[in-house]
Amino acid sequence: MYLLGLDIGSSSVKASLLDAESSKCLAADFFPKKEMEITAHEIGWAEQDPEMWWSNLKQAIKSVMQTANIDGEMVKAIGISYQMHGLVCVDKDLKPVRSSIIWCDSRAVEIGDKAFASIGKDKCLSHLLNSPGNFTASKLAWVKENEPEIFAKIYKIMLPGDFIAMQLTGETCTTVSGLSEGIFWDFKNNSVSEDVLNAYGLSADVLPKIVDTFSNQGQVLPEIAKELGFSSSAVVSYRAGDQPNNALSLNVLKPGEVATTAGTSGVVYGVSDEVKFDPYSRVNSFAHVNHTEENNRLGILLCINGTGIMNSWLNHNVAKGLSYAEMNEKAMEIPVGSDGITILPFGNGAERVLNNREIGAQISNLNLNRHTDAHIYRAAQEGIAFSFYYGMEVMKEIGVQPNVIRAGHANMFLSPLFRETLATVSGATIELYDTDGSLGAARGAGFGAGIYSSLEEAFAGLEKISTIKPDESLREEMLKAYDRWNKELQKNI
Repeated sequence: MYLLGLDIGSSSVKASLLDAESSKCLAADFFPKKEMEITAHEIGWAEQDPEMWWSNLKQAIKSVMQTANIDGEMVKAIGISYQMHGLVCVDKDLKPVRSSIIWCDSRAVEIGDKAFASIGKDKCLSHLLNSPGNFTASKLAWVKENEPEIFAKIYKIMLPGDFIAMQLTGETCTTVSGLSEGIFWDFKNNSVSEDVLNAYGLSADVLPKIVDTFSNQGQVLPEIAKELGFSSSAVVSYRAGDQPNNALSLNVLKPGEVATTAGTSGVVYGVSDEVKFDPYSRVNSFAHVNHTEENNRLGILLCINGTGIMNSWLNHNVAKGLSYAEMNEKAMEIPVGSDGITILPFGNGAERVLNNREIGAQISNLNLNRHTDAHIYRAAQEGIAFSFYYGMEVMKEIGVQPNVIRAGHANMFLSPLFRETLATVSGATIELYDTDGSLGAARGAGFGAGIYSSLEEAFAGLEKISTIKPDESLREEMLKAYDRWNKELQKNI
């Protein structure tokens, strides 16, 4: 039996085919080969055509099926990972009535702030665990206020992954995890939030029906199955936002476990069994993929905009001609603390963990007679690792005590210096795995369809590449370097 995993990003969409028995990836492909277009009609806006996701995804699926050259009748289950917080609106014919307002669109910030004030800070945080902010509910309220003729056509709203599942099955549905990321879910009442609906003048009828994250969420339409080359007996049996799914992909399901990514921006996603929130909204709390009313599992999400983009900027503007591996080698020649240089990597917009301040990237204590480019390369990687640790200290305040950090072997985690710095300064063990979001979605689908009897069985074939433990001989010096870094940060916030 085979499992199909789909990953709907804002740059591209990916499909992977997994052999359920051997846990081996038989084929994977992504489209388009250049980044998908993001439309910005105004400064701060970001939209994509949902039909563009679907068109590219069909190409990826067809490519995977052709490459694998397997019996399509044996594809039994489909899992979907998707870019979080996007708004898709469809009419009664299940056709989009406008482009999707995606995760990085900031037009609804003021609307969310007004709702936060009208509902009340204490009630918002204790029931929703977040401010309505710029999340999906606020984006829908923006459409209601600014595009009434379009709003009147809306039959259902959904997240990007819900739209793809609808294209496959014809069913409109979502999950509690999805509703929580849209700030529609009341954790105290375990129901859709009446407070949010009332604040925005919305009807619950616009929301799709709720299904379990791991469940039979709809059978693939016969005409779609025929077009894509697999059986119409296949079911969509799992869906989750990209960050909860990344955690699932790394088998991060228990309190104290942490999943991280460190590409252009960085994410630390920790699991907690306590329904708690950050009173300053520096991190967000959502229902994790295995959250139930009886068994709390919350994903505490920290997003740092300025991480890998700092290293990328150095590569393109300072280390011209050097590869990232060569930059790493030069950086490793410099001692812990970079001989006093401190780099704050926050140069990619406002940082939620810094209370939405935009402080820019900064280099401090540069001595033109002493320091070289190698010092800067090391200081940048230390600064990125320190920004992760700073956020992890915030997460500890609301119940996430990281002892194991899991990551895919990609992006910043390809650097031995970065991963050793993060492990040593945080005191946590880092485990690197050979996986990605589409493979995690495939495994999730296997459990949701009952092909695997448990999530433990689903992830039994997950391959660990390496384990990095804190270097206790360097920890004292590393913490001194972090203290210097943090003092520079505090001057700016």
